[in-house]
Amino acid sequence: MADVAPAPARPPLRRLAYFGPAGTFTEQALRTQPDLAAAGELVPMRTVPDVLDAVTAGEVDAGFVPIENSIEGMVNFTLDALAFDHDLLITREVVLDIEHCLVAPAGTDLTQVKVLLSIPVATAQCHRYVREHLPQAEVRVASSTAEAARLVGEDATGSVAAIAPRAAAELYGLDVLAADIADHAGNQTRFVLVAREGVPARTGHDSTALVVFQRADEPGSLISILQEFAARRINLSNLTSRPTKDGGLGDYCFVIFADGHVADDLLADAIRALHAKQGGVKFFGSYPRADAHEHDAREHADARWRAADDWIESIRRR
Repeated sequence: MADVAPAPARPPLRRLAYFGPAGTFTEQALRTQPDLAAAGELVPMRTVPDVLDAVTAGEVDAGFVPIENSIEGMVNFTLDALAFDHDLLITREVVLDIEHCLVAPAGTDLTQVKVLLSIPVATAQCHRYVREHLPQAEVRVASSTAEAARLVGEDATGSVAAIAPRAAAELYGLDVLAADIADHAGNQTRFVLVAREGVPARTGHDSTALVVFQRADEPGSLISILQEFAARRINLSNLTSRPTKDGGLGDYCFVIFADGHVADDLLADAIRALHAKQGGVKFFGSYPRADAHEHDAREHADARWRAADDWIESIRRR
């Protein structure tokens, strides 16, 4: 389990890696954070694993990557890398409204588009639009939405388009043929800042990320995990099951995002109980929520828990 002592104030970041290239939604989200945008050097990297590898190796001070989308759910390659491949801590989350655009060189007609480039998550979010307006186009995979726009900008045939951010279209000299083409309104993506060490101090509106490995795959194993949170009135904002990678079919662990901070008495007690009863617990962060939602129920429960703890101690002293 990573060190969970609250971190002292961080010096300014010298090098910050992010999922690139320039023009991605990841870069847009990063630039909403003045202190991150002011890092000494912003280093775009081709893939999320490249970002996390650079953080782990100490080549950069921190990394910034997507972890969840409101339409497609968790970004599994980010989640799995944090759960299984790296010993890193989430220190911040940022939520960005996402506008997917169909971009192409000036003068392109939809009927001319034979190839559509983007990442699978983006094409899945725009599936209805693609089916209705580009039935003739072959969908091909790019490493990022911004990379898709860059490739379209370099294409001389006039038959290639991309699903990409508006900022990427501007960066690579493309026109926006259609804006906001996602199938569902309110599309948002959550991004996280990860570092090798340091847990931000408790704010009162935090999230904590854990991976819980079952002691055994048997009836009631999931409820035995969930009851530790339910008994303490701790809300879970996300629960995802993931294959453990080193077992057969049916060998799963659970990635849990809980409301609260490891410095909270109740949440700390729940984590302690899970560590004692389950096959293993990996902690990968307590950090401020992107919204300002106060966990009133948990705050009150914490106070009651401390009062009950004081009562037990008074009995023991007798």
